[in-house]
Amino acid sequence: MRALIGRIPPGSKNFLAFKPAHRPTLSATKGKSVSETAAYLESEEVQKRGPETGTLVTHLVGDAIRSGASDIHIEPWENSLCVRIRLNGVLRELIHLPLDYMEKISGRFKVMANLVSYQTGLPQEGHAPADPDLGGVELRVSVFPTVRGEKIVVRIFDPTNRSFDIAQLGFETATLDAFLHIISRPNGLILLTGPTGSGKTTAIYAALCHLIAKHGTTISIATVEDPVEFNLPMVSQAQVNSAQNFTYPIALRSLMRQDPQVIMVGEIRDAETAAIAVQAGLTGHLVISTIHSGMAAGTFARLINMNIEPFLLASSISGVLGLRLVRLNCPDCSAPYSPEPGLMATLSEEVISAAKFTAGQGCEECFDTGYVGRVAVTEMLTVNDVIREAILQKLPTGELADIAIGQGMQTLWQNGLRRVIKGETTLEEMARVVAIDQL
Repeated sequence: MRALIGRIPPGSKNFLAFKPAHRPTLSATKGKSVSETAAYLESEEVQKRGPETGTLVTHLVGDAIRSGASDIHIEPWENSLCVRIRLNGVLRELIHLPLDYMEKISGRFKVMANLVSYQTGLPQEGHAPADPDLGGVELRVSVFPTVRGEKIVVRIFDPTNRSFDIAQLGFETATLDAFLHIISRPNGLILLTGPTGSGKTTAIYAALCHLIAKHGTTISIATVEDPVEFNLPMVSQAQVNSAQNFTYPIALRSLMRQDPQVIMVGEIRDAETAAIAVQAGLTGHLVISTIHSGMAAGTFARLINMNIEPFLLASSISGVLGLRLVRLNCPDCSAPYSPEPGLMATLSEEVISAAKFTAGQGCEECFDTGYVGRVAVTEMLTVNDVIREAILQKLPTGELADIAIGQGMQTLWQNGLRRVIKGETTLEEMARVVAIDQL
């Protein structure tokens, strides 16, 4: 233990000559730099004796927390140990460290997450509970062996900064009304689709909290997740464990005998899980889950490819919510701008004349990114008789999407474009987040 959390020797390669490749400009309050990592490394004591590993890791995590980052990436590159943070969904360099630091920093995180410290050739995952020295946040640590050494990714969870108020998710009014309507039904399968980090789990947790607030102790809710990201009140949450053969299908079969009214499945990954979730939605349970698909209409083709019969999908699925998160323009440095000509060519003259094209120019408040915070962009596909008939006919995804639009569905691009027109975000940001085939 002492070796793992001790000081990194001042004689480490390039230590005295080391200078951060990117000077962090993170700030927690106006005009106040909080790059404690760089300040610590440049302190006189560290220059003489070398950094203490535990203190260095605390500063790295502290800088990430104060910046509002969701993840920390510590990765050995060719000539340095690069530390990046995911800020508003985009990775930014925090600092570069000498490669000599890698082993001790990895060891420190393993100790914090109760992992096997001497094991370096296999992936490991663990959880570091809330620590007052780290602002009370919880850390989910993933260690992955690469040819240059171990890559560490730390997901940051702040229990005090989590809101599961469904009205505060930023959904468009039409989407929110439709979503509230389908989660109020006593049975059926509701699916959320989108890439990793698009807010699916937060939306599901908000839906569960809404049901608890509405029904109180009269409702029974159970979840199966991988992993459990947040402990919800009055909800029976289970975490799958493949090592003990506690998988999604096994957990779901057992849950069906637990008399739940609402079942949340973390993700539909395989045909067996899909079949059980569909069956549960048909037999009087409200099932909410996620699935990876490029667009809401593509969910049905994905499930059909899992050998789920179209008539079962048409009967069980109540709706599909497509989700993305786009960055919002910084209110302190936003100014009118001209979008890229190639993107402008995709817009009609009517949209161009009505739009208030605005972009952040970069300032201390937004860490020179031009963006502060993120907001949801959605598409809500509610299954009605017309959609059911299209599913039964196994129509291609494009045709199914056109039918859904004809039934009133607003696409991701349409809803996102409204935010661009209002000056909330940029056209380039929308193009980054939404697939080009939806333009």
